Amino acid sequence: MDINVTTNGGERVLALNGRLDTLTSSELQSPLTEAVETCERTVLDFEELEYISSAGLRVLLLAEKAAKAAGSEFVVRNVSDEILEIFEMTGFSDILKIE
Repeated sequence: MDINVTTNGGERVLALNGRLDTLTSSELQSPLTEAVETCERTVLDFEELEYISSAGLRVLLLAEKAAKAAGSEFVVRNVSDEILEIFEMTGFSDILKIE
């Protein structure tokens, strides 16, 4: 998985490319947690994300909790139909803000 990070004012966008799974979720956890704790708004762009596993979902849940604690906004953008279906089956569509 590749992570492309851009910052524009108080917004940080992390664009993911590839698979977010057991092998790659640890690569995302640190920069995502840092973003939600220090930026007003953090966006995960899933336009190029092919797959997400339960390990990836765990990272998203931790980021959502950290964002709430920090008073920041956490958003997931450009979610494919396949990943949206996973979010709906697991209840993540009710937890996460999806654009």
